[in-house]
Amino acid sequence: MKKTLLFAVMLALASQAVASAAAKEGTKVKDTFDVIYSRKSVRNFTGEPVSRENLDKILKAGMAAPTAVNMQPWSFVVVTERKKLDELASGLPYAKMLIKAGAAIIVCAEPKSAFEKSADFAVIDASLASENILLAIEALDLGGVWTAAYPDQVRVDHVRKVLGIPKDIIPLNVIPVGHPTGEDKPKDKFKKEKIHWEKW
Repeated sequence: MKKTLLFAVMLALASQAVASAAAKEGTKVKDTFDVIYSRKSVRNFTGEPVSRENLDKILKAGMAAPTAVNMQPWSFVVVTERKKLDELASGLPYAKMLIKAGAAIIVCAEPKSAFEKSADFAVIDASLASENILLAIEALDLGGVWTAAYPDQVRVDHVRKVLGIPKDIIPLNVIPVGHPTGEDKPKDKFKKEKIHWEKW
């Protein structure tokens, strides 16, 4: 009991220290709900690069997502080279913002690694990782947007060709990541009529 209480006190003090340090540095510590509600699809970037440190944090958040039977059937391709970002943009009609993004994360589903070797499970699991990535991007005051490759075969083939992705791997999406210009705003998507309590 004493150990549990001591741990709780130490945890509270550590949290307070982090918040205090962040306040001194002028950094806003975001609440989980703040991040979720303020997440938006950012299509306007300044062109500044994204730090390796932030990309590592974003990828770690992606890999913290749940998966069926904890199979983790995903891989991630990170692109920071301007030439390659532009090449991706050239064949993706809904990802033209890549030309101003600082980086891109391509979330890939691996059916052979999924529960029951199912492409459906792989895509679902990779989608969960993608949402974590988008929330981590928001938490870092960066911008990102899900641009679909899958299930459009032309887009899938283009991403595979540019990045050398094997045929048995599904490039699910291309997520441009960058410093937002501030033009894109969050939308309130809450609709009471979409909620059913106890039964439909």
